Amino acid sequence: MDRIVRSRIRVEGIVQGVGFRPFVHGVAIRHGLSGTVANDGSGVFIEVEGPPEAVTALIEAVRRNPPELAVVDRVSVEPVSPTGAGDFRIVQSVTCGSRRAQVSPDAATCDDCLAELFDPADRRYRYPFVNCTNCGPRFTIITSVPYDRAATTMRAFAMCTACEAEYRDPGDRRFHAQPVCCPGCGPKLTLHTSDGTVLAGDPVAEAAALLGSGSVLAVKGLGGHHLAVDAADEKAVAALRARKHRGDKAFAVMAPDLAAVRELCELDGAASGVVAALTGPRRPIVLLPRRPGCPIAASVAPGNRDLGVLLPYTPLHHLLARELGRPYVLTSGNLSGEPIAHRDEDARRLAADAFLTHDRPIHTGLDDSVVRIFRDTEVPVRRARGHAPAPIALPWAFPRPVLACGAQLKSTFCLAKGSHAVVSQHLGDLENYATMQAFAGGVVHFRRLFGIEPEVVVHDLHPEYLSTKYALTLDGLQPLGVQHHHAHIASCLADNGESGPVVGIALDGTGYGTDGTIWGGELLVADLAGFERAGYLEPVPMPGGVTAIRQPWRMAAAFLHRAFGPGSFDDLGVVRRNQDRWPAVAALLVNGPAGPVTSSAGRLFDAVAALLGVRDTVTYDGQAAVELEQRADPGVRGGYPVTVAGTVVRTTELIRAVVGDLRRGEAPEAIAARFHHGLAAAVVTAAARVAAATGLEVAALSGGVFCNTLLLGAVVDGLRRHGLRVLLHRRVPCNDGGISLGQAAVAGARDRASA
Repeated sequence: MDRIVRSRIRVEGIVQGVGFRPFVHGVAIRHGLSGTVANDGSGVFIEVEGPPEAVTALIEAVRRNPPELAVVDRVSVEPVSPTGAGDFRIVQSVTCGSRRAQVSPDAATCDDCLAELFDPADRRYRYPFVNCTNCGPRFTIITSVPYDRAATTMRAFAMCTACEAEYRDPGDRRFHAQPVCCPGCGPKLTLHTSDGTVLAGDPVAEAAALLGSGSVLAVKGLGGHHLAVDAADEKAVAALRARKHRGDKAFAVMAPDLAAVRELCELDGAASGVVAALTGPRRPIVLLPRRPGCPIAASVAPGNRDLGVLLPYTPLHHLLARELGRPYVLTSGNLSGEPIAHRDEDARRLAADAFLTHDRPIHTGLDDSVVRIFRDTEVPVRRARGHAPAPIALPWAFPRPVLACGAQLKSTFCLAKGSHAVVSQHLGDLENYATMQAFAGGVVHFRRLFGIEPEVVVHDLHPEYLSTKYALTLDGLQPLGVQHHHAHIASCLADNGESGPVVGIALDGTGYGTDGTIWGGELLVADLAGFERAGYLEPVPMPGGVTAIRQPWRMAAAFLHRAFGPGSFDDLGVVRRNQDRWPAVAALLVNGPAGPVTSSAGRLFDAVAALLGVRDTVTYDGQAAVELEQRADPGVRGGYPVTVAGTVVRTTELIRAVVGDLRRGEAPEAIAARFHHGLAAAVVTAAARVAAATGLEVAALSGGVFCNTLLLGAVVDGLRRHGLRVLLHRRVPCNDGGISLGQAAVAGARDRASA
């Protein structure tokens, strides 16, 4: 008689909501195995019985060839006694025990479902909620784990006979697909006006007609409501800006297909990373250089050579794109600064002419992710749909569970336990009350969803950040303050699974320094547990404090005063444009105190942008720096010479060079490029000196200024010429959206050091 064995197998990772149980069932049947598979609070639990070679084959399939959307972190196997079971079954999920299961991100419509969507013979023809085990809503509809239909917002939709047959059929790709539905039993689409009047006819066709006629349309998607207009209609785009109270920040554009993207953006000869990002299951907004003469309204992305484009990622978006037949703006449905509106009652506040909506509730609001492609690598700018809440696996463990509360802008939080960190989706700026509510509610939801009860709460050192104030209200948790730029470098280290020490280069807007000044252009010798400040950009005052962030011309005044001393600058455009306000600020700089002192790279970019006439005031964070990068002439390679005194970058020399070229009548585009290259060379020189003095051979780059790919490329190339290995962000943003991961990593390292 053939030998029979039985194994108990536990699989951990992203293994719920990705078709893992049907996959295991299929492998077991092919190999003639018996047993069971189920979800539980930790992942997937399998008991399998049969010949040893068949059991081994199943274990290897689980480890090496899981479903496409699955991420297997750990497989543990324990031999148990055979029971003589006769078949293999998917059994009811187990809800007891600890919760360590990881939740799958939402996934774009797969090719199989797309084929059904446009097949007139299929029963789901033009049904805007078609999905299967390989695609569709996950994180946005989950209320708890284990992942079963009863634990999602689909629980209100009882499956019809046909859908249930698919759900029960091991040979069907909808076998145990929790959101399975059809026109007979699933969510329904409606189109209504702002006063609630339901419009007759096919909702998608009528919605496309409204877009074509210049209307502003609200569209309920996966993670919330978006606002849409015809991307070529300047009047409609201007109306959208006015209603959304969004001054200049670029809107994203949804293109019907890859061919349409090629008409909008430079993709000729594009590296594979661009196409992979656009067409993969995450479907983020991808920032790409726009073609000259691109048929998009100028006010879609004013002052920006790039365009944020994305392809349809839900059946509804596919239907609307095909019906309209051309690109349309698709931007978050919110007032500027608020989180995306995901509840129907919140959507009613949107200033839309009509609402294309449905009756499937969204449990968790989720914005679109944004990425850049840097040298064929996808670099996150905003981490949300398609990425969150996928955990970040780390090569070391957290001795105690941690909650890290992040920064003030581009807010995220992070929960960490074991060897995983779960970074929340992008939430927005905590200056807004609605965002603060979403932040606090998100922490509660994540703690319950992932079964993490933190013992340590980490916060920024800035006492006025609302994330700091929130952290200090949590009774029973040990608070830990972490310096902003140390958190940036720790985030880059954790992102790369390293512990340091490194030469950390943190360039951003502002962060509270340990000396009471405002940092933002820092060279640190850092590991996860601690840091020393080894260099910085030459400090200058911020006239008027935070007002200088909103009014870059003030930073121009500060840098001019530091570079040249008191004097007349009436020949400069920035002075003439602000002649009514300039004398008061100039007097403040002479008589002092003008404001807090800062080493901020972001404020340096602001000053140069104002000097070049790019931007005197801003309507969103980082606007002046973004537009200065866009203005730089890519054909100019040389940079202004800058003295590095020890490891202090004399940025006033950059200002003198900029002013000199301005007075000689040089083109602003050339000046902007020389500024970028000069700053990059100086930062590299300072970092190389720190590396030589310490013997370090690795540099880590972080901070929002490194979203600037012109500066990033120049710094990376310079550091590599000095023989340094360079770490960049790849899983979380380099901006403040990645701060929470760094804070958590610091807490874990300090715990390990004290153990």
